[in-house]
Amino acid sequence: MLNFFKSAPKKFESLEGKGFKSLYQQSQNAELLDVRTASEFASGTIPGARNLDITSGELGAALPTLDKNKDYFVFCRSGSRSGMACQLLGEQGFKAYNLAGGVGTWPK
Repeated sequence: MLNFFKSAPKKFESLEGKGFKSLYQQSQNAELLDVRTASEFASGTIPGARNLDITSGELGAALPTLDKNKDYFVFCRSGSRSGMACQLLGEQGFKAYNLAGGVGTWPK
């Protein structure tokens, strides 16, 4: 019997803060995406991040312009919106990494 309530397979990897930062810094072709709102982004972000708000549709609209050869490192406040963003990216053939726990877990 099919389980219709089973969630779709995950198309990305979630990493804790240190692992996320380390992999980001090691990647030769990384892009850091902050998928929070513009006001959240303006209140402070990880240096070098590009803001593409997932809730406004900004990320979805930008998909055709994103480079599929890049590794996308994605974060939000708690890791929930960035998880959704990573799933969207993964389903479109992008390599995506989610910052589990959100921006507060980024090591200083």
